[in-house]
Amino acid sequence: MCGGSLIEGRRLSKAVGEKAESFVLFRPFPSLLPLELMADLIPSDDAAAPSAPAGEYVVVARRYRPQAFAELVGQQHVAQALSGAIHSHRVGHAYLFTGARGVGKTSTARIFAKALNCVTGPTDTPCNECDICKSVTAGDDVDVIEIDGASNRGIDDIRQLRQNVNVRPSRARFKIYIIDEVHMLSRDAFNALLKTLEEPPEHVKFIFCTTEPEKIPITILSRCQRFDFAGIETATIAERLRQITVAEGVEMQGEAIELLARRAAGSMRDGQSLLEQILAAGGKTVTVDDVQRLLGIAADTRLIALVDALTSRNAAAALAELGQGVDQGVDVGQLLDQLIGYLRDLLMAAVGCPSTSFLYVAPSRAAQVAQVGPQIGVQTLLATLEIAEQAAWRLKQTTHGRTVVEIALVRICSLDDLDDLATLVATIGSGTLPAGSAPAPVSVRATPSLSAAASASAVAPPAESQRPIAERASAPPGGSLAAEMAEAVKKNGTAARVAETARVTETPSAPTQVPAAARVEKPAAAVAPPSSSTPISASPTQAVHLSAGQAQAVWGSVLNDFHDLLADSARASEGVSFQAPNRFIVAFAKRKKFHKDVCERPDQAARLQQALSAAVGAPLKLEFTLVDDPVGTERATGPRGPSQQERHEKMREKAQLPFVRKALEIFDARPIRLEEDA
Repeated sequence: MCGGSLIEGRRLSKAVGEKAESFVLFRPFPSLLPLELMADLIPSDDAAAPSAPAGEYVVVARRYRPQAFAELVGQQHVAQALSGAIHSHRVGHAYLFTGARGVGKTSTARIFAKALNCVTGPTDTPCNECDICKSVTAGDDVDVIEIDGASNRGIDDIRQLRQNVNVRPSRARFKIYIIDEVHMLSRDAFNALLKTLEEPPEHVKFIFCTTEPEKIPITILSRCQRFDFAGIETATIAERLRQITVAEGVEMQGEAIELLARRAAGSMRDGQSLLEQILAAGGKTVTVDDVQRLLGIAADTRLIALVDALTSRNAAAALAELGQGVDQGVDVGQLLDQLIGYLRDLLMAAVGCPSTSFLYVAPSRAAQVAQVGPQIGVQTLLATLEIAEQAAWRLKQTTHGRTVVEIALVRICSLDDLDDLATLVATIGSGTLPAGSAPAPVSVRATPSLSAAASASAVAPPAESQRPIAERASAPPGGSLAAEMAEAVKKNGTAARVAETARVTETPSAPTQVPAAARVEKPAAAVAPPSSSTPISASPTQAVHLSAGQAQAVWGSVLNDFHDLLADSARASEGVSFQAPNRFIVAFAKRKKFHKDVCERPDQAARLQQALSAAVGAPLKLEFTLVDDPVGTERATGPRGPSQQERHEKMREKAQLPFVRKALEIFDARPIRLEEDA
């Protein structure tokens, strides 16, 4: 038996019910048992798609599977690269095919395997007539082993594969392993495959297929030649489906084929599966109505009527359209999916994209979408899409699908005209009043952006201690909003600065209701800190003069807006002072250097500096310094609790624990306090 050869593969496994990679047949006497006679003992299965045994039906996606590089649809770049590798004799040992479902990854892997093992090859045009080509097409070749990564994902399966790769192919040039959904392999399995994948025997080739390449370890990716399969264009899918209908002897309307192609969303297999469903219903003529009824989708006219009801804020009409569609067999999930697609194309039109960028509307409706999109507005469409997307997610979590969709439609109809609101925000941010509005003494704090859910009640005037120091020194007792904003612009230099920090107080004698869009308070802690690489510096034209008491008051007011480790460290300071030009100095005792280091971190210092500048209405330069420990700070004898510095040190130590670090990473958080069990 030592001189015998080994034959393994799927064809033998069919006879014994074993896995393809685990079955080995020993042929001890090759001189007495020629390979031609040996082939007679192997169960024959030479029928290649699209042929099939009598009485067995083969679905469209298998019967019309591409069998050569020239037949690949929408993946010409991959076909050209693989053909070039064969011509230049630069075929690698490992390939990774990535892309969405149904775009041709496994089909390309089989074509590549035939090209390498064909009796006329290696060639980029396999004959599809020899026994090797036919068996590869059927998926049961001895030397082309297809493995499902989802069901063979353990380390034991990879160990078995490593043992089998050393066995030479039985009749072909190469033993080729095609592992589908390779991202499903476990981490241990990937690690076990590394060495074999990097330096396999010269007769072994690996082809990996996956829809989620981001889940594959970088150590595997670096050992493979990667090819990304793009989504297939709708027109290309439609043309292929049209060819199949002609070959099947079925007459289908062009608009019906286009509808199937759009529903395929870039996947050729999805399009062919939908066509299979239509053909299975019977009939030699297929119309658009047949496709809509069989797939449970709404007609374009119903979808347009639904969108018209939503844009006109007519909730009753929108719910009526939904109810009529459900009564006619439309699935609410499909209808919501169609609505999201239609809104997406309206958004493309609203931002100025050409009709060629539309993916979900029929070409005959493109002109109408291009006209309606800008009329609705970008902001309104964005809010509508957010509500629809949230409803689509909730559909997967509940059995009350229709109710979820109805709630979403009513919410959309309750939206205000958000584009007008955006215009109002821009107008207020520029420091001017909207046209036609009468100036009046109001209480307002302008912000760069306004929420659509602004409070409807008037904002109470801020307390005197909460107003900026610079404003308290120069703000007039009354006056119009326009006059006070103009004064602030003149004082601070830019309208953007006014929109960020200005507050105009209301006179007690003339209370006035403020429009809801303008009554929004933005807390100081929500101000985004500037980049640590570009700290704020004082401007000579915006000099601020603060007394010692004012500086301390500003410091205490700013710290009240912080509720984390930074606030605890900042409160440990010995005192603050103000020096020209616009220098705010915070002093720490030497024994509290830890707190000074916390405050001096670039990100923390930027937060404090931003808050101080906003409080005084002018840019400040924040500095930290150390001073001698005050007299009488010697530690008292006797039992005492841990100091604040010791608590912070312990919290930093606990934050380095693996599970704590993982939690901080997941939630993008930072430690605030440490709570210990009693």
